[in-house]
Amino acid sequence: MTMSPHSHPVLRLKPKADARKIRHGAPWAWADDLVLDRRSRAIPAGALAVLEDAERQPLGLGVATIEAKIGLRLLDRNPDAVIDADWLSARIGAALALRQRAFDAPFYRLIHAEGDGLPGLIVDRFGDTLVMQPNAIWLEEREDMIAQTLLSATGCTNLIKNGTGRARLAEGLPEVTAVLAGAAPASAIPVPMNGATYMADVMGGQKTGLFYDQRDNHAFAARLARGARVLDVFSHVGGFALACLAAGADRAVAVDGSEPALALAQEGAVAMGVADRFTTRRGDAFTEMEALAAEGARFDLVICDPPAFAPGKTALEAGLRAYERVARLATALVEPGGTLILCSCSHAADLSKFRAACLRGIGRAGGEPRLIHTGFAGPDHPQHPALTETGYLKALAFHLMP
Repeated sequence: MTMSPHSHPVLRLKPKADARKIRHGAPWAWADDLVLDRRSRAIPAGALAVLEDAERQPLGLGVATIEAKIGLRLLDRNPDAVIDADWLSARIGAALALRQRAFDAPFYRLIHAEGDGLPGLIVDRFGDTLVMQPNAIWLEEREDMIAQTLLSATGCTNLIKNGTGRARLAEGLPEVTAVLAGAAPASAIPVPMNGATYMADVMGGQKTGLFYDQRDNHAFAARLARGARVLDVFSHVGGFALACLAAGADRAVAVDGSEPALALAQEGAVAMGVADRFTTRRGDAFTEMEALAAEGARFDLVICDPPAFAPGKTALEAGLRAYERVARLATALVEPGGTLILCSCSHAADLSKFRAACLRGIGRAGGEPRLIHTGFAGPDHPQHPALTETGYLKALAFHLMP
Protein backbone atom coordinates (compact mmCIF):
# COMPACT_ATOMS: atom_id res chain seq x y z
CA MET A 1 0.00 0.00 0.00
CA THR A 2 1.33 3.44 -0.95
CA MET A 3 1.03 6.08 1.73
CA SER A 4 1.19 9.82 1.33
CA PRO A 5 4.65 11.03 2.31
CA HIS A 6 3.01 13.66 4.49
CA SER A 7 1.35 11.00 6.61
CA HIS A 8 4.60 9.46 7.87
CA PRO A 9 5.53 10.01 11.50
CA VAL A 10 8.78 11.76 12.39
CA LEU A 11 11.79 10.54 14.36
CA ARG A 12 14.19 13.23 15.50
CA LEU A 13 17.85 13.03 16.48
CA LYS A 14 18.89 14.28 19.89
CA PRO A 15 20.96 17.49 19.94
CA LYS A 16 24.04 15.51 20.98
CA ALA A 17 23.73 13.10 18.05
CA ASP A 18 26.06 13.67 15.11
CA ALA A 19 23.73 14.26 12.15
CA ARG A 20 26.76 14.77 9.89
CA LYS A 21 27.41 11.02 9.84
CA ILE A 22 24.01 10.42 8.32
CA ARG A 23 24.36 13.36 5.91
CA HIS A 24 27.71 11.90 4.84
CA GLY A 25 26.24 8.50 4.10
CA ALA A 26 25.62 6.49 7.29
CA PRO A 27 22.43 4.46 6.68
CA TRP A 28 21.45 3.83 10.29
CA ALA A 29 20.32 5.94 13.24
CA TRP A 30 20.90 4.32 16.61
CA ALA A 31 17.94 4.20 18.99
CA ASP A 32 20.06 5.87 21.68
CA ASP A 33 20.46 8.90 19.38
CA LEU A 34 16.71 9.37 18.88
CA VAL A 35 14.25 11.45 20.87
CA LEU A 36 11.95 8.77 22.24
CA ASP A 37 8.77 10.32 23.56
CA ARG A 38 5.21 9.04 23.70
CA ARG A 39 4.56 9.68 20.00
CA SER A 40 7.78 8.12 18.74
CA ARG A 41 7.36 5.06 20.97
CA ALA A 42 3.96 4.53 19.41
CA ILE A 43 5.47 4.03 15.92
CA PRO A 44 5.10 0.32 15.05
CA ALA A 45 8.20 -1.67 14.21
CA GLY A 46 8.68 -1.68 10.45
CA ALA A 47 6.68 1.49 9.84
CA LEU A 48 8.00 4.22 7.56
CA ALA A 49 9.20 7.37 9.31
CA VAL A 50 10.94 10.59 8.34
CA LEU A 51 14.25 11.18 10.12
CA GLU A 52 15.06 14.75 11.13
CA ASP A 53 18.05 16.33 12.82
CA ALA A 54 17.73 18.27 16.07
CA GLU A 55 16.88 21.44 14.09
CA ARG A 56 13.99 19.62 12.37
CA GLN A 57 15.78 19.43 9.02
CA PRO A 58 14.82 16.21 7.18
CA LEU A 59 17.56 13.64 6.59
CA GLY A 60 15.56 11.03 4.74
CA LEU A 61 12.86 8.39 4.90
CA GLY A 62 13.43 5.09 6.64
CA VAL A 63 12.08 2.14 8.55
CA ALA A 64 11.56 2.54 12.29
CA THR A 65 12.56 -0.17 14.77
CA ILE A 66 12.96 1.97 17.88
CA GLU A 67 12.83 -0.93 20.33
CA ALA A 68 15.91 -2.39 18.67
CA LYS A 69 19.51 -1.17 18.82
CA ILE A 70 19.16 0.29 15.34
CA GLY A 71 16.30 2.76 15.67
CA LEU A 72 15.91 3.58 11.97
CA ARG A 73 17.28 2.24 8.70
CA LEU A 74 17.25 4.77 5.89
CA LEU A 75 15.61 3.74 2.65
CA ASP A 76 15.84 6.99 0.70
CA ARG A 77 17.55 10.33 1.21
CA ASN A 78 14.44 11.99 -0.16
CA PRO A 79 11.99 12.35 2.74
CA ASP A 80 9.13 12.56 0.23
CA ALA A 81 10.02 9.27 -1.48
CA VAL A 82 7.16 6.85 -2.06
CA ILE A 83 8.15 3.30 -1.19
CA ASP A 84 6.03 1.41 -3.68
CA ALA A 85 6.49 -1.11 -6.49
CA ASP A 86 8.10 1.49 -8.77
CA TRP A 87 10.64 2.45 -6.10
CA LEU A 88 11.44 -1.19 -5.45
CA SER A 89 11.70 -1.95 -9.17
CA ALA A 90 14.26 0.84 -9.60
CA ARG A 91 16.45 -0.52 -6.78
CA ILE A 92 16.27 -4.11 -7.97
CA GLY A 93 16.81 -3.07 -11.58
CA ALA A 94 19.98 -1.18 -10.68
CA ALA A 95 21.32 -4.17 -8.74
CA LEU A 96 20.54 -6.52 -11.62
CA ALA A 97 22.27 -4.25 -14.16
CA LEU A 98 25.47 -4.31 -12.09
CA ARG A 99 25.48 -8.10 -11.95
CA GLN A 100 24.74 -8.48 -15.64
CA ARG A 101 27.75 -6.30 -16.42
CA ALA A 102 30.01 -8.18 -14.00
CA PHE A 103 29.04 -11.79 -14.75
CA ASP A 104 28.37 -13.74 -17.92
CA ALA A 105 26.14 -16.35 -16.28
CA PRO A 106 23.11 -15.90 -13.96
CA PHE A 107 24.77 -17.19 -10.81
CA TYR A 108 25.48 -14.46 -8.26
CA ARG A 109 24.22 -12.52 -5.27
CA LEU A 110 21.54 -10.29 -6.74
CA ILE A 111 20.72 -8.17 -3.68
CA HIS A 112 23.21 -7.43 -0.89
CA ALA A 113 21.10 -5.59 1.67
CA GLU A 114 22.35 -2.05 2.39
CA GLY A 115 25.00 -2.52 -0.29
CA ASP A 116 22.15 -2.32 -2.82
CA GLY A 117 20.00 0.14 -0.89
CA LEU A 118 17.59 -2.52 0.38
CA PRO A 119 18.23 -2.95 4.11
CA GLY A 120 17.90 -6.49 5.37
CA LEU A 121 17.25 -8.11 1.98
CA ILE A 122 19.50 -10.85 0.63
CA VAL A 123 18.76 -12.51 -2.72
CA ASP A 124 20.99 -15.09 -4.40
CA ARG A 125 20.40 -16.24 -7.96
CA PHE A 126 20.89 -19.80 -9.20
CA GLY A 127 19.97 -19.65 -12.87
CA ASP A 128 16.18 -19.76 -13.02
CA THR A 129 15.84 -19.95 -9.22
CA LEU A 130 16.03 -17.11 -6.71
CA VAL A 131 16.54 -17.59 -2.97
CA MET A 132 15.39 -14.65 -0.86
CA GLN A 133 16.26 -13.93 2.76
CA PRO A 134 14.01 -11.13 4.09
CA ASN A 135 15.73 -10.29 7.37
CA ALA A 136 13.74 -7.20 8.40
CA ILE A 137 10.14 -6.47 9.34
CA TRP A 138 9.56 -3.95 6.55
CA LEU A 139 10.42 -6.64 4.00
CA GLU A 140 8.14 -9.22 5.56
CA GLU A 141 5.19 -6.84 5.25
CA ARG A 142 5.94 -6.27 1.55
CA GLU A 143 6.76 -9.87 0.68
CA ASP A 144 4.31 -10.21 -2.22
CA MET A 145 5.40 -6.95 -3.83
CA ILE A 146 9.09 -7.89 -3.50
CA ALA A 147 8.48 -11.37 -4.91
CA GLN A 148 6.61 -10.09 -7.95
CA THR A 149 9.22 -7.40 -8.63
CA LEU A 150 12.09 -9.89 -8.42
CA LEU A 151 10.41 -12.35 -10.77
CA SER A 152 9.47 -9.61 -13.23
CA ALA A 153 12.95 -8.06 -13.28
CA THR A 154 14.89 -11.31 -13.69
CA GLY A 155 12.48 -13.46 -15.66
CA CYS A 156 13.10 -16.27 -13.16
CA THR A 157 10.43 -18.89 -12.55
CA ASN A 158 11.23 -20.17 -9.07
CA LEU A 159 11.47 -18.15 -5.86
CA ILE A 160 12.36 -19.67 -2.49
CA LYS A 161 12.00 -17.84 0.81
CA ASN A 162 14.72 -18.78 3.30
CA GLY A 163 13.55 -17.18 6.53
CA THR A 164 16.17 -18.54 8.91
CA GLY A 165 19.11 -17.11 10.79
CA ARG A 166 20.11 -14.74 13.60
CA ALA A 167 19.10 -11.59 11.72
CA ARG A 168 15.42 -12.60 11.60
CA LEU A 169 15.42 -13.59 15.24
CA ALA A 170 16.77 -10.15 16.13
CA GLU A 171 13.78 -8.61 14.33
CA GLY A 172 11.34 -10.92 16.11
CA LEU A 173 10.47 -12.75 12.89
CA PRO A 174 9.65 -16.46 12.71
CA GLU A 175 11.87 -19.00 10.99
CA VAL A 176 10.24 -20.29 7.83
CA THR A 177 11.28 -21.80 4.50
CA ALA A 178 8.71 -21.69 1.71
CA VAL A 179 8.28 -21.75 -2.06
CA LEU A 180 6.83 -18.38 -3.08
CA ALA A 181 6.73 -19.07 -6.83
CA GLY A 182 7.33 -22.00 -9.14
CA ALA A 183 8.67 -25.13 -7.53
CA ALA A 184 11.51 -26.24 -5.30
CA PRO A 185 14.34 -27.89 -7.26
CA ALA A 186 14.15 -31.67 -7.17
CA SER A 187 17.89 -31.90 -6.49
CA ALA A 188 20.92 -29.72 -5.89
CA ILE A 189 21.49 -27.04 -8.54
CA PRO A 190 24.82 -27.20 -10.45
CA VAL A 191 26.55 -23.82 -10.26
CA PRO A 192 29.51 -23.05 -12.55
CA MET A 193 32.22 -20.80 -11.08
CA ASN A 194 35.90 -20.44 -11.91
CA GLY A 195 35.80 -23.58 -14.05
CA ALA A 196 34.45 -25.67 -11.18
CA THR A 197 30.95 -27.05 -10.60
CA TYR A 198 29.35 -26.56 -7.20
CA MET A 199 26.16 -28.22 -6.04
CA ALA A 200 23.79 -25.83 -4.25
CA ASP A 201 21.09 -27.22 -1.97
CA VAL A 202 18.79 -24.20 -1.90
CA MET A 203 16.20 -25.85 0.36
CA GLY A 204 18.31 -27.55 3.01
CA GLY A 205 21.83 -26.17 2.74
CA GLN A 206 23.53 -23.44 4.74
CA LYS A 207 22.19 -19.91 4.15
CA THR A 208 20.92 -19.79 0.56
CA GLY A 209 22.77 -22.97 -0.46
CA LEU A 210 26.10 -21.56 -1.67
CA PHE A 211 28.55 -18.81 -0.74
CA TYR A 212 29.15 -16.58 -3.75
CA ASP A 213 31.27 -14.12 -1.75
CA GLN A 214 34.48 -16.17 -2.08
CA ARG A 215 34.37 -16.35 -5.88
CA ASP A 216 37.32 -13.96 -6.46
CA ASN A 217 39.36 -15.55 -3.67
CA HIS A 218 38.73 -19.00 -5.14
CA ALA A 219 40.12 -17.67 -8.41
CA PHE A 220 43.27 -16.35 -6.71
CA ALA A 221 43.88 -19.67 -4.96
CA ALA A 222 43.38 -21.48 -8.26
CA ARG A 223 46.22 -19.44 -9.80
CA LEU A 224 48.59 -21.09 -7.32
CA ALA A 225 47.14 -24.58 -7.56
CA ARG A 226 48.55 -26.15 -10.73
CA GLY A 227 50.29 -29.36 -9.73
CA ALA A 228 49.80 -28.57 -6.03
CA ARG A 229 48.64 -30.61 -3.09
CA VAL A 230 45.73 -28.63 -1.63
CA LEU A 231 44.03 -28.70 1.76
CA ASP A 232 40.68 -26.89 2.09
CA VAL A 233 39.61 -26.60 5.75
CA PHE A 234 36.04 -25.54 6.62
CA SER A 235 35.37 -26.38 2.99
CA HIS A 236 31.54 -26.39 3.00
CA VAL A 237 30.65 -27.75 -0.49
CA GLY A 238 34.26 -27.75 -1.64
CA GLY A 239 34.68 -24.05 -2.43
CA PHE A 240 38.45 -23.69 -2.67
CA ALA A 241 39.22 -27.36 -3.28
CA LEU A 242 37.09 -27.70 -6.41
CA ALA A 243 38.34 -24.41 -7.88
CA CYS A 244 41.91 -25.61 -7.37
CA LEU A 245 41.19 -28.99 -8.95
CA ALA A 246 39.62 -27.23 -11.94
CA ALA A 247 42.89 -25.30 -12.33
CA GLY A 248 45.01 -28.45 -12.30
CA ALA A 249 45.80 -29.22 -8.67
CA ASP A 250 47.44 -32.61 -8.21
CA ARG A 251 45.00 -33.50 -5.43
CA ALA A 252 42.78 -31.80 -2.90
CA VAL A 253 41.47 -32.73 0.53
CA ALA A 254 38.32 -31.06 1.90
CA VAL A 255 37.70 -30.92 5.66
CA ASP A 256 34.31 -30.00 7.13
CA GLY A 257 32.07 -30.96 10.00
CA SER A 258 28.96 -31.32 7.84
CA GLU A 259 28.36 -34.66 6.15
CA PRO A 260 25.71 -33.21 3.77
CA ALA A 261 28.10 -30.43 2.70
CA LEU A 262 30.89 -32.90 1.98
CA ALA A 263 28.46 -35.10 0.04
CA LEU A 264 27.64 -32.10 -2.16
CA ALA A 265 31.35 -31.41 -2.58
CA GLN A 266 31.87 -35.00 -3.70
CA GLU A 267 28.94 -34.67 -6.09
CA GLY A 268 30.54 -31.56 -7.57
CA ALA A 269 33.86 -33.36 -8.00
CA VAL A 270 32.10 -36.17 -9.86
CA ALA A 271 30.32 -33.68 -12.11
CA MET A 272 33.69 -32.08 -12.93
CA GLY A 273 35.41 -35.40 -13.57
CA VAL A 274 38.00 -34.87 -10.81
CA ALA A 275 36.69 -37.29 -8.17
CA ASP A 276 39.86 -39.41 -8.44
CA ARG A 277 41.89 -36.44 -7.15
CA PHE A 278 39.49 -35.39 -4.40
CA THR A 279 39.05 -36.74 -0.89
CA THR A 280 37.09 -35.57 2.13
CA ARG A 281 37.54 -35.74 5.89
CA ARG A 282 34.56 -35.16 8.13
CA GLY A 283 35.16 -33.86 11.63
CA ASP A 284 35.98 -30.88 13.79
CA ALA A 285 38.40 -28.74 11.80
CA PHE A 286 40.79 -28.15 14.70
CA THR A 287 40.90 -31.86 15.52
CA GLU A 288 41.41 -32.81 11.89
CA MET A 289 44.27 -30.34 11.43
CA GLU A 290 46.00 -31.74 14.52
CA ALA A 291 45.47 -35.27 13.20
CA LEU A 292 46.90 -34.39 9.79
CA ALA A 293 49.95 -32.87 11.43
CA ALA A 294 50.44 -36.02 13.51
CA GLU A 295 50.24 -38.06 10.30
CA GLY A 296 53.01 -35.96 8.81
CA ALA A 297 50.78 -34.59 6.06
CA ARG A 298 52.02 -31.52 4.22
CA PHE A 299 50.44 -29.47 1.46
CA ASP A 300 51.64 -26.88 -1.04
CA LEU A 301 48.49 -24.79 -0.53
CA VAL A 302 46.37 -24.68 2.62
CA ILE A 303 43.17 -22.63 2.83
CA CYS A 304 41.06 -22.09 5.95
CA ASP A 305 37.66 -20.43 5.57
CA PRO A 306 35.97 -20.78 8.98
CA PRO A 307 32.55 -19.53 10.05
CA ALA A 308 32.24 -16.16 11.78
CA PHE A 309 34.16 -16.62 15.02
CA ALA A 310 33.46 -12.97 15.92
CA PRO A 311 29.89 -12.21 14.76
CA GLY A 312 29.72 -9.21 17.09
CA LYS A 313 31.86 -7.06 19.37
CA THR A 314 31.13 -9.18 22.44
CA ALA A 315 32.71 -12.20 20.74
CA LEU A 316 35.68 -10.31 19.30
CA GLU A 317 38.44 -11.38 21.69
CA ALA A 318 37.42 -15.03 21.69
CA GLY A 319 37.06 -14.89 17.93
CA LEU A 320 40.54 -13.46 17.42
CA ARG A 321 41.99 -16.23 19.59
CA ALA A 322 40.19 -18.77 17.41
CA TYR A 323 41.61 -17.20 14.23
CA GLU A 324 45.07 -17.29 15.81
CA ARG A 325 44.64 -20.98 16.58
CA VAL A 326 43.52 -21.71 13.02
CA ALA A 327 46.62 -19.95 11.68
CA ARG A 328 48.92 -21.84 14.05
CA LEU A 329 47.54 -25.27 13.21
CA ALA A 330 47.34 -24.58 9.48
CA THR A 331 50.92 -23.29 9.30
CA ALA A 332 52.19 -26.65 10.51
CA LEU A 333 50.57 -28.27 7.47
CA VAL A 334 52.17 -26.04 4.81
CA GLU A 335 55.16 -27.37 2.95
CA PRO A 336 58.11 -24.95 3.26
CA GLY A 337 57.80 -22.51 0.39
CA GLY A 338 54.06 -23.11 0.18
CA THR A 339 51.09 -20.79 0.58
CA LEU A 340 48.60 -20.32 3.39
CA ILE A 341 45.29 -18.54 2.78
CA LEU A 342 43.29 -17.50 5.84
CA CYS A 343 39.78 -16.06 5.67
CA SER A 344 37.36 -14.30 7.99
CA CYS A 345 33.68 -13.47 7.53
CA SER A 346 33.46 -11.68 10.90
CA HIS A 347 32.65 -8.00 10.42
CA ALA A 348 33.61 -7.28 14.05
CA ALA A 349 37.17 -8.42 13.33
CA ASP A 350 38.39 -5.70 10.98
CA LEU A 351 41.23 -6.30 8.56
CA SER A 352 44.01 -5.06 10.86
CA LYS A 353 42.82 -7.14 13.84
CA PHE A 354 42.35 -10.23 11.70
CA ARG A 355 45.78 -9.83 10.08
CA ALA A 356 47.41 -9.41 13.49
CA ALA A 357 45.73 -12.60 14.78
CA CYS A 358 46.88 -14.52 11.72
CA LEU A 359 50.45 -13.31 12.10
CA ARG A 360 50.51 -14.29 15.77
CA GLY A 361 49.37 -17.79 14.89
CA ILE A 362 51.85 -18.18 12.04
CA GLY A 363 54.65 -16.88 14.25
CA ARG A 364 53.78 -19.26 17.07
CA ALA A 365 54.04 -22.14 14.60
CA GLY A 366 57.50 -20.98 13.51
CA GLY A 367 56.43 -19.72 10.10
CA GLU A 368 58.04 -16.79 8.32
CA PRO A 369 55.24 -15.24 6.25
CA ARG A 370 55.17 -12.79 3.37
CA LEU A 371 51.76 -11.32 2.54
CA ILE A 372 51.16 -11.77 -1.20
CA HIS A 373 47.44 -11.01 -1.53
CA THR A 374 44.54 -9.42 0.32
CA GLY A 375 41.13 -10.40 -0.98
CA PHE A 376 37.54 -9.36 -0.39
CA ALA A 377 34.10 -10.27 -1.74
CA GLY A 378 33.33 -9.67 -5.40
CA PRO A 379 31.18 -7.02 -7.11
CA ASP A 380 27.96 -8.89 -6.35
CA HIS A 381 28.59 -8.03 -2.68
CA PRO A 382 28.90 -4.22 -2.92
CA GLN A 383 30.14 -2.59 0.27
CA HIS A 384 28.35 0.36 1.79
CA PRO A 385 31.31 2.64 2.68
CA ALA A 386 29.72 3.69 5.97
CA LEU A 387 28.71 0.18 7.04
CA THR A 388 31.41 -2.34 7.92
CA GLU A 389 28.86 -5.16 8.01
CA THR A 390 28.60 -5.11 4.21
CA GLY A 391 32.38 -5.55 3.88
CA TYR A 392 32.71 -8.46 6.26
CA LEU A 393 34.86 -10.81 4.15
CA LYS A 394 38.67 -10.79 4.27
CA ALA A 395 41.16 -13.24 2.78
CA LEU A 396 44.90 -13.08 3.40
CA ALA A 397 47.38 -15.13 1.37
CA PHE A 398 50.81 -15.71 2.89
CA HIS A 399 53.85 -17.20 1.19
CA LEU A 400 55.75 -19.10 3.88
CA MET A 401 59.47 -18.78 3.39
CA PRO A 402 61.33 -22.09 2.98
